[in-house]
Amino acid sequence: MEISIGKVEKRLYSILESEGALYFVLVDPEDRNISQILEKVEEYADAVIVGGSIGVSNLDEITREIKKIVKDIPVILFPGNIDGLTPYADAVFFMSLMNSNNTYWTTLAPTLGALIIKRYSLEPIPMAYLGVEPVRKTAVGFVGEVNEIPQRKPEIAAMYCLSARYFGMRWAYLEAGSGAECPVSDEMIKVSKELSGINIIVGGGIRTPEVAYRKIVSGADAVVTGTVVEGNPSIMEGIWSAVKKAGREKLR
Repeated sequence: MEISIGKVEKRLYSILESEGALYFVLVDPEDRNISQILEKVEEYADAVIVGGSIGVSNLDEITREIKKIVKDIPVILFPGNIDGLTPYADAVFFMSLMNSNNTYWTTLAPTLGALIIKRYSLEPIPMAYLGVEPVRKTAVGFVGEVNEIPQRKPEIAAMYCLSARYFGMRWAYLEAGSGAECPVSDEMIKVSKELSGINIIVGGGIRTPEVAYRKIVSGADAVVTGTVVEGNPSIMEGIWSAVKKAGREKLR
């Protein structure tokens, strides 16, 4: 069986080539403010990421509704467990929480989910998921039993990213955790990108356009926001503009 890059991932690469950076909006299906967020997604996001760390109810129905609203914008699943899969999305981040202390999250959960993904004909996007300080104070750090990477040790994140690339993964998500008090440092992003060359996604603690801009300039290929958009959907436009400005500068 030939493994090839699917149409969603090809679309992401095309945007990177033409615009230099991607902006993803993370939607928690349990969020009551979801309709207000989705109204702006079509104009100000390159993809919608759907998922949460504590499980999702009625995922099929919610994903169908999201697809109706966002139209041509890709919907990518970001499953907190194998119950976070639905055939109504366009793709799924097929990920290993590489620095978990529990092998369930590093290998068993994705293994159990693989057959479901195949049965649903979801496009898998192989990704390393890496928990960075202060992720242990957040839901993903608690549920995922993360051995968090210290912010003062950016070279550890870089080595994980290089390992992920050698495993055949094409993306690495540096995660400080939803609502984190501070984001992944610029230095960690820079060192990780320079050493590995893998596509870097950064999320957690990104609350302003200025911070999003710095993350892209430092080497991130994509920025994810969730909590800040839930509280203030209108900020999406500012973050989108900052990400795209930084992307254009990287292409020069």
